[in-house]
Order: sequence, then structure tokens, then C-alpha cells
Amino acid sequence: DEPTTALDVTVEAAIVELVRDLGKKYGTSMLFISHNLGLVLETCDRICVMYSGEAVERGSIEDVFDEMQHPYTQALFRSIPLPGADKNSRPLVAIPGNFPLPHERPSGCNFGPRCDYFEAGRCDQGDIMMESVAGDDRHATRCLRYKEIDWNAPLALADKKEKGEIGKVILKMQDLRKYYEVSANALFGGANKKVVKANETLTFEARESETLAIVGESGCGKSTFAKVLMGLETATDGQILLDNQSIGNTPIEQRDTKTVADVQMVFQNPFDTLNPSMTVGRQIIRALEIFKIGKNEAERRTRMLELLDLVKLPREFGDRMPRQLSGGQKQRVGIARAFAGGARIVVADEPVSALDVSVQAAVTDLLMDIQREEKTTLLFISHDLSIVRYLSDRVMVMYLGHVVELGTTDQVFAPPYHPYTEALLSAVPIADTSVQKKHIVLDGDIPSAMNPPPGCPFQTRCHWKSQVPDGLCDREVPAVRTLPNGHQLKCHLSDEKLAEMEPVIKMAAE
Repeated sequence: DEPTTALDVTVEAAIVELVRDLGKKYGTSMLFISHNLGLVLETCDRICVMYSGEAVERGSIEDVFDEMQHPYTQALFRSIPLPGADKNSRPLVAIPGNFPLPHERPSGCNFGPRCDYFEAGRCDQGDIMMESVAGDDRHATRCLRYKEIDWNAPLALADKKEKGEIGKVILKMQDLRKYYEVSANALFGGANKKVVKANETLTFEARESETLAIVGESGCGKSTFAKVLMGLETATDGQILLDNQSIGNTPIEQRDTKTVADVQMVFQNPFDTLNPSMTVGRQIIRALEIFKIGKNEAERRTRMLELLDLVKLPREFGDRMPRQLSGGQKQRVGIARAFAGGARIVVADEPVSALDVSVQAAVTDLLMDIQREEKTTLLFISHDLSIVRYLSDRVMVMYLGHVVELGTTDQVFAPPYHPYTEALLSAVPIADTSVQKKHIVLDGDIPSAMNPPPGCPFQTRCHWKSQVPDGLCDREVPAVRTLPNGHQLKCHLSDEKLAEMEPVIKMAAE
């Protein structure tokens, strides 16, 4: 039951391979429950798609993925970022409306109120049975109109969005380091001290209206860097410059109100970030009070309602308690609260990883819409490279506290790669039967930041290491190299070896 949901893609890939091998070895049948369609494609032989308590389509992976025969299955695929999806020219299509609770199920087809092909007087009458799809392997659908629908019709394009004009640099990091000093034997109060190197010489800049994605496995230093930027921690060395003013050594309690309002965060788990004893409206008004927005309660209430409009929630939600909201609605409230003070930089730490795919699409596109309107700089922390490819302008890949690759999205997703980026791309499950991927599974775990390996931080897991002469990877940390067009890599591989790299992800037609 969702066995890999909370795991990094590299760990997910290793566990999927392990489970698959055990299944073959012992002849074990497996029932795999997941909302990750890419993972289902890589692990399963057959699939059953469920909606509101009942199966709506089932069949072989090939039949359901390539010849889907139910509107809900089609809607699911339209809400996930497959290769080629683009946030401006081909935005994701979220499923309209909300999932019905068991006591709210409509008569007839459960999916009817959200279906593009709904026919009144037919789809809302009596129980609808599963029907076999002729010519396919045990393929069945719970749809009365499946023979009448043109499943190959091109998607009616949603409104094409205008790409926001990327402006001037507003955030700079220069050689940022964050170290923690801990007792070597903290349990027994040992006197020896050890240093945890959470961030090591981070250098980058972010511009107005830009989305910079920060990717890497757990323990690579993504969240530590976010804490330092937010002022929840202070930097050990180096600088963070916001509008050329240093803020890296100023804890949040000493920052002025404008700086706090300018740099805000959207957290990973929407269920834990709202106060359960306050109404939604009160929580947003509280943020407005802290940011000194509005002269009185009436002005702040008006602004609160405008913020609910901004995140596309009904105004009456201001009087609701968090327990009355779904996960996606709670995350929208978290976004409204982050933008209460007119945030210029928003750190989104895995903001959609706890949400279903259709809700993910809605929340992702909401963030993009707000960014276009408000010209916000978005720092998007994630290990889901599919969503990163869809929404980011530039990508920064981190490993064990180091920035190992930095470039535009097109540069990072095409060879030459840093060997770690190559392994990350290979691990991403893609819900498309026409995609072919190079198979790379990383050995071992990410080393401890308290005891990092000598030389290159990635050398203990790198399958390109043998291509570098003289044991250089074991001895020296690579310098940052700038390839043509500003693409940066931290790797000892020669230009000739980098040129030999092949694409990890290929479409079958290529």
C-alpha cells in the first residue's frame, strides 16, 4: 500500500527492483496500491483504476495506458506531467470539482459530476455495470458511452499562459556553508566534537519571476539551506544577499517585518501546518497582523477574502475550520498565508508530494498562476523530477551538501549530465509506454555528512569513477566547471567522456 510514497526516487528504484526480483524468485503474486502511474507501469502486469469506492476500469497495463476506455483514467493521465508537457504552452489539466464523500455519491455514474462526457438522463440513471472491451485482454470499463467517445481526439488546449518576464537578480548566495557541531558520542555526553557539513560552498542566484528547482535525495542539504534562507538557522560562513543586503547571519526574530514578509515558505505536509483551533480566515488575518498590513480588522478581513480569491477558494471557507478541508484545500490556505505579506521569494518544500495526482496538478498550476501575477521568485525543493521538468526554469542538483550541477531545465535534462543527475533521471518512473530509459540503480546509501568520503562527494556510488585516471576522484573535490551556455558541473570527467554520454530518457520514436 503506497510502499514508496515517502521515499526518494533512487531508493524507490532500488526497492521496486528488489520487490520485482523477489516476486520472480518465489513466484509471489503482488497487489500494488499506488497513485503513482509511472511506478505502476514499471512494476505491474495488470491495473484496476478505482474511483469513489468502485472499479471504473481494469485490464493489462498496455491496454489501459494506451487504449484507455474510461473518462476518469483519461483525466488522471491529463493531470500528470509527462515528457513534453510545458507549463506555458501545454499546462496540466486538473480534474474539475471535488471527490464525493461516501454519503454524497450521485445516482448513476459516480464520476458523472466531474466528467467531460456526462449525458443527463442517461449517465445519472441506476447502477452502471462493468462492460468488457472487445478485442482486449480482460479489459473492462464502467462507462455507458465508451464506444461513442473519440479517445484519440486531441486535447482541447487550455488557455495558453504567457511566460512571465524573468527580471533582475534579487537573491544571491555566495559560498554559503552551514556546519553543525555535535558530540561524537552525544548519547553519553562524550567530549569529542564532530562537524556535520550540511551545506558546502553553495553559490547561485535567483531572479524575479524565476522558478529555480532544487533537487536531490534526503540528506543532501536542501532543507538546511531553506532554513538558513528563512532565518530559522544562521549561516556558518558565506553570504545570502537579498537585494544586495546580507541576511544569512540574521535570525528570523531579528529580521525586520518586510524581510520576513518577502521570504516565505510553503511546507510539505498541509495537514500539519494549520492551527486546528483557528478558522482559516483567522489564520490568514493573523499573518496580515504580523506583516502590519491593513489599518484595522475590517481592512484585514477584506484582504483575507482577496487572498482566498487568489488561491481559488470560495470566500465562505474563511469561516471553516481546517478539519473541514481536504489536503489540496489546506495547501491552498498555506499558499494564501505565504502570500499574505506580498512575498517576493517563496520556498516551496515538496509542496505537492503528499497530494493525489489530480490535486497536484491544480496546486502546481495555482502556484504558476500566482507567480505570473505577483512576479514571485519560486525556489521549488523536490525529488520528483517529472514535476521539476514541467515547471522549473533552472535546476540545481545537490548531493551531500554540494551543488553538483546547475543549469537551465533543458541543459540538466539532456546530456552531458553529472553522473548523479544521470542516476536521478534513470530512477524517475514515467507513466508512458513509449518512453525508454537507461537503467541505473545507485549502490549504497548517501554517506553521512558527519563523515563524508574524501575527494568527490559522489565517488562512493559513481559508476563513471573508473573513467577518471590516477584515483583523482578519491583525492580531490572537483572544481566547478562551466560548460558552454553557463551550464555548471562539479565533476572530474574529461570533456571527451562527457561527450560520450547518451540520453537517459528516450521516446520510442527516437
